[in-house]
Amino acid sequence: MDRVKHFRETIERVINEVLQITPSTDETQYKAMFDREHDRYALIAVGWEGSQRVLDIIIYLEIINGKVWLQADNTDLAIARDLERAGVSKHEIVLGIHPPDVRPYTEYAAA
Repeated sequence: MDRVKHFRETIERVINEVLQITPSTDETQYKAMFDREHDRYALIAVGWEGSQRVLDIIIYLEIINGKVWLQADNTDLAIARDLERAGVSKHEIVLGIHPPDVRPYTEYAAA
């Protein structure tokens, strides 16, 4: 299978699994956003907490130059590990949440 196609399917499956276990409320909804044309994928929270507007990025992933870039992971689920379990190797995952000078010291791809 084409790796990019595999990445797309895996990312969407992981985000949908998180969406299933993330409880929405009457005031705040969790929504998956899949931009397959530009390879951008997100889970966001939209709504209200009392009189405060909520618009938060929970998970944000991109496919850039044949690798999966984890740009935001505001969960306690370790999304990179979920990607690994689904068949994406550590060498294909970039932790964009870390500064470029730190990435070489992680167990994942530097870029």
